[in-house]
Amino acid sequence: MSIIVDKINYIYEIGTGFERQALKDVSCVIEKNEFIGLIGHTGSGKSTFIQHLNGLIRATSGNIFYEGQDIYDKDYDMRKLRSKVGLVFQYPEHQLFETDIFKDVCFGPKNLGLSKMDTELRAFEALRLVGLDENLYYQSPFDLSGGQKRRVAIAGVLAMKPDVLILDEPTAGLDPKGREEILGCVQHLREETGITVILVSHSMEDVARYVNRIMVMNDGILMYDDTPANVFAHYKELEQIGLAAPNVTYIMNDMKKAGWNVDTSVLTVEQARDSILSCIDQNVYRK
Repeated sequence: MSIIVDKINYIYEIGTGFERQALKDVSCVIEKNEFIGLIGHTGSGKSTFIQHLNGLIRATSGNIFYEGQDIYDKDYDMRKLRSKVGLVFQYPEHQLFETDIFKDVCFGPKNLGLSKMDTELRAFEALRLVGLDENLYYQSPFDLSGGQKRRVAIAGVLAMKPDVLILDEPTAGLDPKGREEILGCVQHLREETGITVILVSHSMEDVARYVNRIMVMNDGILMYDDTPANVFAHYKELEQIGLAAPNVTYIMNDMKKAGWNVDTSVLTVEQARDSILSCIDQNVYRK
């Protein structure tokens, strides 16, 4: 599985006084089992970009290839693409509508034309993957907590058995415990199924902790596309476009300037702790 994005451009409201170019010659390759963080300031083109990946928006120019096929070919099955590239919008729980959780998760696979048995098997598997308690399956989704509703919404997309799962701000509005549960669930999904995950987030700490590749959008341009360590090494450039690095990046760089021989490429608290302790041990040894 791969998605190849080849120099796509997108212009809103062409020919009007409100014409605006949202994407500018964006190119990238998304491979199987990647965990990608997509970041950028509001209006940078993130949401426009992800909606191109499953055909919800058609590029003004350029091409997108899924498994070697151009999704803009006249006879291309866009419905199949949307079952393979699943998109979970921000606040997806607002889209829950069935009388119980299980029916809601069955909705997607049922519309694929699957049998009742296959539909229900997919729903059970998806709910298991997101870690929802079985005692809740036949309750109303509106009786759940915010984090539980978010899991149900994700399960509804997973029941379609996508190869790629795109999550637009999946932890928005959740408390710290809910945020950790959702992201831990996504990490578990990726490890268990090998699914490719694209995480759109404003939290640099979340991105640094979970993803293995970061794409940075700025005014419709793909500004950076690299490992988290390499992207956050440009923290001063990120600040200039309204972003930041994880707090650990600033702390370690300040320590480096103060004379500590710490690793400024670390991104999590745990990694920073190990680097600082190692530095202390080396100093003690010299004495």
